[in-house]
Amino acid sequence: MKFFVNFLSAFRIAASFALIPTLMLRWYWVSFILFLLGALSDWFDGYLARKYDVCTKIGGVMDHIGDKLIVVNTLIMLTIMMPVWFIIVPVIIMIARELYISGLREFLGTQKIEMPVPKYRFSMGKIKTSFQMITITAFLLMFALAQLVTPDTISRGYVITMNILSQIGIFGLWISLVASLWSATQYTFTFAEKLKKIK
Repeated sequence: MKFFVNFLSAFRIAASFALIPTLMLRWYWVSFILFLLGALSDWFDGYLARKYDVCTKIGGVMDHIGDKLIVVNTLIMLTIMMPVWFIIVPVIIMIARELYISGLREFLGTQKIEMPVPKYRFSMGKIKTSFQMITITAFLLMFALAQLVTPDTISRGYVITMNILSQIGIFGLWISLVASLWSATQYTFTFAEKLKKIK
């Protein structure tokens, strides 16, 4: 089971890089399926690791890397595909947030201090990741569906579906941004507490 759990994390890392050429080549259905499998693997590897008590440090690192890569790589590609301010701005801020948190962790690491996920009642980090996954899935499905029709075959139901997916993607992205900034604040408070241990 430990091997399978680590395999899921490794798959997510591989998928994060495979998504780049598939999106560049406009293989949107392949991209959609890859990302969907990656998102599901994120839930399953954590669930299985806890259920069967096979959590390891290397597994935790791979899980963390896989989560960040598949989201960040795909978000960057989406900004290239949809170069509008209401997509680009939240993506830039969320990537900056990831670098900020990594910087805090790296500094504490030099002091041999770990910075786990803040133990608040609501984990904004998990909410952020969940909305990011939903947002990206909606956008990728929207692009995939667009390849199924021609101007002559567009129906009212298709237009409504595309509009719903677009709204889910845009609002989900901004909700992700709010959760991301909230989470960064939680990490900052945790970091400040950890600093007190440094003499």
